[in-house]
Amino acid sequence: MNIQGWGEIALTLGLAVLLGWPIGVYMSRVWNGERTWLDPVLKPVEAVFYRAAGVDPKRSQGWLGYAGALLAFNAAGFVLLYAILRLQGVLPMNPQGFAGVSPHLAFNTAVSFVTNTNWQSYGGETTLSTFTQMVGLTVQNFVSAATGATIAAALARAFVANRGEGVGNFWADLTRTTLYVLLPAAFVLAVVLSGLGVVQSLAASVHATTVEGGSQTLPLFPAASQVAIKQLGINGGGVFNVNGAHPFENPSPLTNLITAVAINLMGWAAFFAFGRSAMAGRDIRALVASALIILSVSSAAMYVIETQPAPALVAAHVDAAANMEGKEVRFGAPASTVWSVVTTGASNGSVNSMHASYMPLGGALQMFLMQLGEILPGGIGSGIAIMVVMALLSVFVAGLMVGRTPEYLGKKIEAREIQFAMIAVLVLPLAILGFSAVAAVFPTALAGLLNKGPHGLSEILYAYTSAAANNGSAFAGLTANAPWWNTTLGLGMLFGRFVPAVAVLAIAGSLVVKPKLAASTGTLPTDNGLFIGLLIGVILILGGLQFLPALALGPIVEHFQVLAAVAGA
Repeated sequence: MNIQGWGEIALTLGLAVLLGWPIGVYMSRVWNGERTWLDPVLKPVEAVFYRAAGVDPKRSQGWLGYAGALLAFNAAGFVLLYAILRLQGVLPMNPQGFAGVSPHLAFNTAVSFVTNTNWQSYGGETTLSTFTQMVGLTVQNFVSAATGATIAAALARAFVANRGEGVGNFWADLTRTTLYVLLPAAFVLAVVLSGLGVVQSLAASVHATTVEGGSQTLPLFPAASQVAIKQLGINGGGVFNVNGAHPFENPSPLTNLITAVAINLMGWAAFFAFGRSAMAGRDIRALVASALIILSVSSAAMYVIETQPAPALVAAHVDAAANMEGKEVRFGAPASTVWSVVTTGASNGSVNSMHASYMPLGGALQMFLMQLGEILPGGIGSGIAIMVVMALLSVFVAGLMVGRTPEYLGKKIEAREIQFAMIAVLVLPLAILGFSAVAAVFPTALAGLLNKGPHGLSEILYAYTSAAANNGSAFAGLTANAPWWNTTLGLGMLFGRFVPAVAVLAIAGSLVVKPKLAASTGTLPTDNGLFIGLLIGVILILGGLQFLPALALGPIVEHFQVLAAVAGA
């Protein structure tokens, strides 16, 4: 540990929040249909989409209609992407000559990218063609991210409305977020990354001569364009198998900083956009503070954990200042550890180091951050939506303690909202622990593990945590490209994405018809330090109580096993 390392971590976290605020203001203008500086260029394009689809963007939908449109759009995206994957061998732009993928892998991959998870049971450079990467995956990176934003936009309108009827128009929210926010931002970032050395090529490969004089074939892809939207869209899927550790995706410390900041940028922007749209800036800044505190403490803890020499090296009398196993030397421990925290705190899942090679407690922390529910800051819109759900549960707990009906942002919180909030929260442990319990005893599932014992359990737990939390990162060692894993992980992604989405929209539908109440002397302030502490407590208790027993059997046991083995050496 040193001051430079702490500075790298602070810079990565701070830049994302600082840049997120002005982008959030702009994003709220897009959600609200206000004039933007891109209107002269994009307004005619937007109108063409509405005419082609027969959509009236001014017609507000009820929550059921909004949810139905969201589910229908994503179902259509799944079918289209599944078809592209299966027919890859006969489609154009396939200089690699790859055949179509298997039915179970196509199912898993289509679900993965539609749900904004980007879990990959395959090696990108050895499995998917240029056409599939560009037309299939990259397109879903845009629209799956925009889908998450629509949820937040609808929820914000529900808090503003005074006995309203609708929560907005899904098709308008989807179109405007894609056109006005994601496309321009991804274009700029892609140009920057390509200028800094990230590969952008339609060629299949290039031949290179190694320093020993040998010949090597290096696969090429249009990586810069996909890296830009995978980070800004908080998707995370890599063009290459080793993701952000690959020099073609992430060639230098500068590109590492830019892409690490991009992971959280739009998530924080959605927080600020929600605050402006719901006219509750001070209250939402309290949510930002809560998430940033947890993220900062986690980053510090991860840095401390990974800058201790590995016990095995200590026992072997090897001088090692940090655990560098699985980490790129060109990034070092600080940039690697903060990336692992921001990617698991968000629903991103891209990696620049091997998570399975972290110390057992480091792996436990990565899992725990995902198990909190993609709120630090999570996905675009989906993160702030779940954070608001946590805020509703917090004011409900506070209301129980003082014997008052809870309120939040001027809306009375009653049984219906809490019921849907619990559905949104409980689907995660049900999916993670349910599938993990079955996989831990099912021979077909166990056949995919590289390791036995606690680390093997960690591989199982990490996989289902990553899937259900729509993260997409993985512990190395698990051979996931098998019918059992592809199918069950796909189901976990579906449950983790769409059950909370529908639950949040149901909350929006319940709130939108309620009157907007003025704050009174009995209203719990939700913009001060007391509420921040209460909210952090609720978040940690929900995560800790649900998952601590499973973590205790996996990475925590492994931690003590390592210490015991070294002590006995």
